[in-house]
Amino acid sequence: MIKEPLFLGPVFKERLWGGKKLKTYFNYDIPSNKTGECWAVSAHPSGESIILNSKLKGKSLKTVWEDYPQVFGYPRQKKFPLLIKILDANKDLSVQVHPDDRYAKANEVDGLGKTECWYIVDCDEDAEIVLGHKAKTHDELKKLVYNKKFESLLTKKKIRPGDFIYIPSGTIHGLCKNTVVLEVQQSSDTTYRLYDYNRKDELGNTRELHLKQAIDVIATPHDEPKNKPTVEKRDGVLKTKFIDNSFFTVQKWNIEDAGSFDKSQPFMICSVLKGDGKLVIDEKEYSIAKSSHFILPCMVEKFSIHGENLEIFVSYI
Repeated sequence: MIKEPLFLGPVFKERLWGGKKLKTYFNYDIPSNKTGECWAVSAHPSGESIILNSKLKGKSLKTVWEDYPQVFGYPRQKKFPLLIKILDANKDLSVQVHPDDRYAKANEVDGLGKTECWYIVDCDEDAEIVLGHKAKTHDELKKLVYNKKFESLLTKKKIRPGDFIYIPSGTIHGLCKNTVVLEVQQSSDTTYRLYDYNRKDELGNTRELHLKQAIDVIATPHDEPKNKPTVEKRDGVLKTKFIDNSFFTVQKWNIEDAGSFDKSQPFMICSVLKGDGKLVIDEKEYSIAKSSHFILPCMVEKFSIHGENLEIFVSYI
């Protein structure tokens, strides 16, 4: 029986577009100043989080999911369903799109599509992202892509810290430079790169594009989701629910001083984005701080969180 939070060790990924903000903003011990991704909560084989405490210490999240299903309330999913990342876009990312489950099952070994969302942690004053396109028909989309008319095709959206962006599968998107985001997504690493600004790596090579697959899955015409966050304030806690659908539920908890909670889900994933404090379960205290990521397992029913101006991102299915 596990009745304590499961803290997770991150996995870092170096990228051409990465930087050093994962160190300067979150104080992570990153491998280089080209670190683009922190896989904070992951059971994906490309980067598995390791449990840092409890009797499960040293085991991967994937192993715990498969061998200790009681920790998660005996879930129906064979694979851990979510992947939580923090991205440091020091430069523009490629413009890309992800498949849905149906397309991925028919065409990819992974077999899982990728719907995701971004919470803008930090960005420049004039920052923007690529989101969506202007093509009215599939034929128009193909013509613009194969003629490399991306300035005529792509649309951009202004962003600021605190914005939430929902990105269903089939949506063209791309982070732009000087942006840090927390990403919640299906546990898939399938990406179809549509455009990479004609960049070359240090060897003079351009990165591979996946035009056929991208065109296959891009939703046309683009219809930007119109999800409306809901806000509830109770007992010193401001809860913002950004989205609640079949892929994930995503909330942000702003805690002024202290808050008490009844855990309503079999398990919940928590990522601390600001502040520090303590998590209390059955009178036992656990220190939490910006950059902490932990899972509240099934046996935890009630808990409290204490700390000044804590901001915690909470995800579950």
